[in-house]
Amino acid sequence: MNQTSSGRAPEYVVGLDAGGTRTRAVLAPAHGGDPEGEGVSGPGNALTVPGPQLIEHLAEALALAVPEELRGHVAAVAGGFAGASRTAPDEPGRIKAHAALTVALSRLGIDAGSVEIHSDIEAAFAAAPGNPADGLALVAGTGAVAVRIAGRECAETVGGDGWLLGDDGGGFWIGREAVRVALRMADGRGGPTALGASVGRALGVPEDVRPPDAPGPYDTAAWTRARREAYRMHLLPAVMDRPPVRLAQLAPLVAEAAGHEDAVAEGILAAAADHLIDTVRALAPRPGERIVATGGLLGPDGPLTDPLTARLRPLGLTLDWVADGSRGAVALARLGYDG
Repeated sequence: MNQTSSGRAPEYVVGLDAGGTRTRAVLAPAHGGDPEGEGVSGPGNALTVPGPQLIEHLAEALALAVPEELRGHVAAVAGGFAGASRTAPDEPGRIKAHAALTVALSRLGIDAGSVEIHSDIEAAFAAAPGNPADGLALVAGTGAVAVRIAGRECAETVGGDGWLLGDDGGGFWIGREAVRVALRMADGRGGPTALGASVGRALGVPEDVRPPDAPGPYDTAAWTRARREAYRMHLLPAVMDRPPVRLAQLAPLVAEAAGHEDAVAEGILAAAADHLIDTVRALAPRPGERIVATGGLLGPDGPLTDPLTARLRPLGLTLDWVADGSRGAVALARLGYDG
């Protein structure tokens, strides 16, 4: 192990990004520098993942990120958790996340002097260049939410109400719209779209029942009424037989169809971008204000990046995208380090 100039072993911090699909832990020197370890495990949503499973995922990610010989030198830990908030000390997600993280750390022999819980949005915002403390954050992945950050804490929230009540413009919303337009094409209420074939294929509808597979719109007259009825009879049970939120997995099909100039798919993405801009407007943004975005729909290749960028321009806003909140959690851990 390297020694500091004073002869002491260096100290480290750990940042955690615990989201709806995976938990990522990053080890980094306490006084600055690049990460030296990383570990990934299963979902880390503080409200939806059962406590014992959450502990296991946190412990696995931490064990992969922090070599055994360095575990006694971790001075501070900060976790950005989906489902957690700093709005109140007794906020349920925050309490559950802290309890699970404490057990996971103890299991690995990590006795950090500072263990702090943040929301995943706060961690993502802090991951932007310069580790900002104030501004706007926009998340567009499976769900969708916009937040005003003040003093590195969420001060105002718009959206993010979950797949049943909100998250308009997010991946679930887009995937659900894909199924809806496919059903409307089948019953005659909607126009032709390649989503009829691609959604049917993704959900296991037999090939002889699906509409013709094509990269763009086609003549639905060749799709007989009997075949339309059979399509619906297969598609509906396939949707109802799985957890609703898994409809988010169909969002890439919409982006693919839109890339082939499918008008229906293009309309879905345009409507999704409209929903996202509405969430940002509700925060009364100021021209030039920092807005940090994260989530697969807004990444470098995200299907909503260009349409949302165009809608933000009249507001004087420019997206600053980050891949996830792990680097932000490291920055927050360093702020909690008092060495």
